[in-house]
Amino acid sequence: MAFRRGGVRRFSALPGHYGWYVALWAVIPALVFLLVWASVSPALVTDQVLHDPAAQALPQFDFARASILSEARHIARGDIAAGFNPLSTTLAPAYAAAQSRFDGIGTVLALILAFAGGAFAYVRVRPDFRARTRVERIVMVALLAASLIAILTTVGIVVSLLFESVRFFRMVPITDFLFGTHWSPQVIDSSDPGATLGAVPLFWGTFFIGAVIAMAVAIPFGLMSAIYLTQYANPRVRRWMKPILEMLAGVPTVVYGYFAALTVAPAVRDAAVAIGIQWASSESALAAGMVMGVMIIPFVSSMADDSIAAVPSAMRDGSLAMGATSSETIRRVLLPAALPGVVGGILLAVSRAIGETMIVVMAASGVATLTLNPLASTTTVTKQIVDLLTGEASFDSPKTLAAFALGLTLFVVTLLLNIVALAIVKRYREAYE
Repeated sequence: MAFRRGGVRRFSALPGHYGWYVALWAVIPALVFLLVWASVSPALVTDQVLHDPAAQALPQFDFARASILSEARHIARGDIAAGFNPLSTTLAPAYAAAQSRFDGIGTVLALILAFAGGAFAYVRVRPDFRARTRVERIVMVALLAASLIAILTTVGIVVSLLFESVRFFRMVPITDFLFGTHWSPQVIDSSDPGATLGAVPLFWGTFFIGAVIAMAVAIPFGLMSAIYLTQYANPRVRRWMKPILEMLAGVPTVVYGYFAALTVAPAVRDAAVAIGIQWASSESALAAGMVMGVMIIPFVSSMADDSIAAVPSAMRDGSLAMGATSSETIRRVLLPAALPGVVGGILLAVSRAIGETMIVVMAASGVATLTLNPLASTTTVTKQIVDLLTGEASFDSPKTLAAFALGLTLFVVTLLLNIVALAIVKRYREAYE
């Protein structure tokens, strides 16, 4: 406003860009400092509490000392009224005073940084200053950082799994783990742990439930529903039926797990007993696989729906013009043309199914078996990961570290399935764009 009153008519940016430039310089340095201070100040507070005379009575054992300090911190914050150890109540005032002091220091320093950053940006504001370029550059850096979060998260997951898996494979040969057929982590032999940690039964159970039984349910129902919605359904029917179908993808997996354990599994067992099969298990692979197949129907249906709808209408019209019926057109023209997209959707659904946890935890068995019988008990990789990490074994034991090796194997398999599926879908899209 002052520049305009001074007769300057041409600016390098809009007035809002100058305001955003000053605001970003005032806010970003202060926020960065507060984030760093939030990670540093707890150690400074603890160090000051340890210099208090009352802290001289703390035990030398690190675990006991940390427990008392944690209780003192919660008392100072008002989370609890008193601690299990009386010394924590004694240290609570010192902890509250130290916390208040360092919170005040952090607040003052953040305000100084905000004022200094805003003043630095404000004095640079001139008619010829390219504030728009600077603001857009800051926004671009923020967008780049946001886009790198997924990559960095994936790298972190892989590194953590690799680190613990390497420790496991130092105890158990990788060949015994990948090709062994006996899985019994409860009776690990210290001299030869690989003899009881063969993961082939887990891989088979995961494949049998997630890629065979679940797909036998999801593929026909998902594909037929997509064909009906795209080729036969009235637009009014499609308008309400498609959202209802896709609601299945939004149901929490724990609900599917309850449904499988309390409804489907007993029904499958009773049906087997009714036809004379007395040995049917109440934790059968069939029950878990059927419910998992219902859960992933929307994945297959949505991808098949999009793939069929993306086929050029000229192909369908040409087939009908040559005298083919609607069913012949779907079977011989539309489905072959949409097959790459449908296959990609199926592979994505398989990767989703083999990584499912809650359904198999609640409905599948914990017994690792190699069987082709869908009414028998079997287990999966995700079920065993949950069991291994919820026990009381030492974190350095092969039993616990086996969970990380199983997680790494599952991660690699699902990653390869996703890569193949996305490559197929990309090639399909390029064919019709």
